[in-house]
Amino acid sequence: MRRPEILFDDSLHAVHLTNGVISYIIQVVDGRYLVHRYFGPALRRWHGGGQPVYFKRGYNTCHEECSVPNVSFDDFPFEYPARSRGDFRIPAVEAEADGVRHTQLDFVSWRALEEKPALEGLPAAFAAPGESATLEITLSDPAAGLTVRLYYTLFAGLGIVARHQVAENTGSRPLTLHNLQSASLELPALPWEMLILYGTHAKEANGQRFPLHHGIQRIESVRGSSSPQHQPFFALLSPDVTADRGLAVGFHLVYSGNFLAQAELDQFGMVRAQIGLHPEGFAWQLMPGERFTSPEAILNCTTGGLNGLRQNFHQLYLHHLMPPRFAEAERPILLNSWESMYYDVTLSKIERQAELARQLGVELFVLDDGWFRKGNSSRDSMGDWRCNLRKLPGGIPAAARIVHGKGMKFGLWFEPEAVTADSDLFRQHPDWVLQTPGYSMTQGRHEYLLDLSRPEVVDYLFDVLDGYLQKSGIDYIKWDMNRPLTDFCSLAPGARQGETAHRYVLGLYRLLERITTAYPRLLIEGCSSGGARFDPGMLYYVAQNWTSDNTDGHDRLAIQAGYSLLYPPVAMGAHVSITPNHQTGRVTPLDTRWQAARLFNLGYELDLTLLTPEELADLAGQIAQRKAERRWVQSSRFFTLDLPGPYTGWAAVARDGSRCLVQVFQTRYDPLFAHTPVRLSFLDRDGLYRDAASGQLYGGDELATLGLTAPLIKQDDAATVWELIREPG
Repeated sequence: MRRPEILFDDSLHAVHLTNGVISYIIQVVDGRYLVHRYFGPALRRWHGGGQPVYFKRGYNTCHEECSVPNVSFDDFPFEYPARSRGDFRIPAVEAEADGVRHTQLDFVSWRALEEKPALEGLPAAFAAPGESATLEITLSDPAAGLTVRLYYTLFAGLGIVARHQVAENTGSRPLTLHNLQSASLELPALPWEMLILYGTHAKEANGQRFPLHHGIQRIESVRGSSSPQHQPFFALLSPDVTADRGLAVGFHLVYSGNFLAQAELDQFGMVRAQIGLHPEGFAWQLMPGERFTSPEAILNCTTGGLNGLRQNFHQLYLHHLMPPRFAEAERPILLNSWESMYYDVTLSKIERQAELARQLGVELFVLDDGWFRKGNSSRDSMGDWRCNLRKLPGGIPAAARIVHGKGMKFGLWFEPEAVTADSDLFRQHPDWVLQTPGYSMTQGRHEYLLDLSRPEVVDYLFDVLDGYLQKSGIDYIKWDMNRPLTDFCSLAPGARQGETAHRYVLGLYRLLERITTAYPRLLIEGCSSGGARFDPGMLYYVAQNWTSDNTDGHDRLAIQAGYSLLYPPVAMGAHVSITPNHQTGRVTPLDTRWQAARLFNLGYELDLTLLTPEELADLAGQIAQRKAERRWVQSSRFFTLDLPGPYTGWAAVARDGSRCLVQVFQTRYDPLFAHTPVRLSFLDRDGLYRDAASGQLYGGDELATLGLTAPLIKQDDAATVWELIREPG
């Protein structure tokens, strides 16, 4: 694997970042203008090709100080653009000094760093020595007193560039930062298509692909979290992109709050694409000498289509973002109490469920919401976190002893960021709640949100969690957050309200950092009504996320396929639940529910006492199968399949290529697709593979070209599975 390099070309005043997979090229024009030249498949060397040719045109600004003939700054590929100098396209940076909003950043210097810098207070990808190379570029606006440093990190073997910026007030007066995007990228005039993952609660991560039109196309969240409505991601694709081939450029933000992602197709067909903090309501004051760091953006480039994007993201997040202690560790098979008890939890119910779980081979029992409530609803007690001893005599330690006594780990649900009006915490500290003075507060799920921008609130929450983790026998936490942020105002003395939304996220990260540092072996599953805060920022602290509150096996096919474009399956919680399903009422075969969860982070969410002996035996068989294949499946490469009509399919390929598990789901009966080929182009074309069930041999080229045939089954939501073993030699 080629080591990443940063190559400076003094003759062209250019720098070339390459790792043999991709190249990223930047040039300095006239010693001051930083311009983008290329991002794509690796080049041996850049000799100056691909530069636009300018012409004289009307209704335009003149730039005779630039040596490029007929140049228009409204058509110049600025590497980090400001809306000044006659560039009227979307800006990446905007600052205000003495009431004047004008930013004009000129090149100062660039240098290669020995290692990737950490981001102050923010999660970011990491790399061991020799695994990455980082470029730092310094830009300056002396009139405003603003210096911005741009950072680019390239990783060995991956088509990935990680980017972030640091803005510093190097002047003598205050500055207000209104915009600092994490990445801005200029792309050539091609018929690009845009891919996004949109959705809502219980229907997250739906893919939508459409041609770019002239103007600005944008997705965003102003909900205080990354949101189920839009993943902080988009990709620009050549029109010929399929699952396995074609040029694709993806953008993903390592952040858990408000974001903006947008692409502008300009008057000449060029594209400017950006992702970063949402500028709406954002105003960050920088006093002389102070700095502000943007979240990190991940730029992903491949000619391998959507599965190429998928493999780059998966390998980056597994090996350069997720907590290393969990990246390779076997994840426990769990039983969650929510759909069996809801709020009505008791020790006797825990005893019955845990005993059945033990008999099935479950490894982790998770007690969900209800253990601290005065009643059996969401209206009270949130924020106090005192166990209701009438429900659980002996408290959480008693519940943990029951579970540990059966040889399982014990997990507990928290929603640390929320508080209800009917709580001692709210009565004692009403000023700890996000609220807009003079206006009524907005509830969500009968809750308000604590102001995590305040250090004393973060300290309180750490003390609560630490108190349980020290003495209650907790091995796992489900960290929930069940409402969007509103009332983005802090009552803290001297609070600057344009900073509150971002400071909330920074407070969340501080809390997670303290917990994971104090308890490094604690497994945390992130949750926000399912996927409302499933993002790379959270993945840096929590090794898995509850993918969706919708446990319907049919619906989960689309949800998990969408998220799998970005996240490795081991990061996604997928549970087998009861039918009729509690969210949709749909009846789905037990085998299909199991197969839908099989390649992901397996768990169960149902009342085991309601199952028949035959169903319990089936669950025991599923769990035994999971344990037998967990090691290779968990570390496998994951691919989705190009399938038409009623079919959804994916496959896991062992890291050493020794085996492949293919799953095809028929979501409805449709005889128009009676002979659908399932082509496996990701296998070794020179290999020979045996179907474990039938003993049939297939060549890798045969499987890639002709494929297997998905049978037409007279039953909705049916699953077909092939396990292919590579023959030696």
